[in-house]
Amino acid sequence: MNEFLKSYVVVTDYLNVGCGEDVSEILQRVIDENPNRTLFFPDGEYLIGKPVFTPAAPARSVSLKLADFAVIRAMDGWSDEGAMIRLGGKDPENDIFTPGSNYGLDGGIIDCRGLANGISIDGGRETYVRNTSIKNALIGLHIQYGANSGSSDADIFGVNITGTGRRDSVGVLIEGLDNTLTNMRIGNVFTGVHIKRGGNMLRNIHPLYYITSESYSDYAETVGFLDDFGKNNWYDFCYSDHFATGFRTVTGGGSFRECFAYWYSDREARHVAFESTAPFWGRINGMTVGGRPACGNENCFAEHLACTSDAVVRDVTVGGHLLSKQELLA
Repeated sequence: MNEFLKSYVVVTDYLNVGCGEDVSEILQRVIDENPNRTLFFPDGEYLIGKPVFTPAAPARSVSLKLADFAVIRAMDGWSDEGAMIRLGGKDPENDIFTPGSNYGLDGGIIDCRGLANGISIDGGRETYVRNTSIKNALIGLHIQYGANSGSSDADIFGVNITGTGRRDSVGVLIEGLDNTLTNMRIGNVFTGVHIKRGGNMLRNIHPLYYITSESYSDYAETVGFLDDFGKNNWYDFCYSDHFATGFRTVTGGGSFRECFAYWYSDREARHVAFESTAPFWGRINGMTVGGRPACGNENCFAEHLACTSDAVVRDVTVGGHLLSKQELLA
């Protein structure tokens, strides 16, 4: 056996890759019978007809490592509302002291085929997803309310997501606290990133709206970054690409540093880089707005942006012109 594989449990020792049959029950059995092991998926197709769960309890946890061209694919008739891969979805536990708490999924392709959600982080602590491509997803990545009083403590790196282009397509849904997301590209979704809790750090996240999407008739409601919570969420070098609203904060909070909103078409009636539906009390330190203005309108920056006295808004550039705080509110 290849020396690289000797330290792993190789799933093709238990199933035939590319067999055209549902392998979800076999995969679940391999997970359950190999605690504290890394399961390796060689290149090929793995069809599943229902979600696969990994344990949250450190004593039973596993990590999934997929080769670059290993594809876990939803089968015809998928009807489960949960994600295809549910990390920490069984054996719940809130424990970072026992070895085994740091587990996750690395590499490969999750193909939802427009039928399923991709990956969810259901429980546990210190869970990671990295270097993975999630295709044709209803919800690409879902970080649920965490085991530690809401804290999920997940680390996401290098994950690329494409949605279905429909109105219900969301790239990332975050319902837990204290997560870090870095270096992500998200395309063909109605909402790029939807955050419902605080304590999250986003850096170099790039959602892109496709004007060929089925949802184009509802374009005015598309949002690159939607923050329902606002308090203690940080956005560094995040880039909303052609959503009607680039960044929207519902509570008026959040810290936005060197972010960017751009539009490559002027067909639309609405282009807004930043919207606060409550008086804004957060921070904007450097934001650039560019591209083509909406039809009949100037390419604007702010909407409903009534700033409180302690809000920080500085270094905003629209179309190459540096605006003052007073100009933004005019």
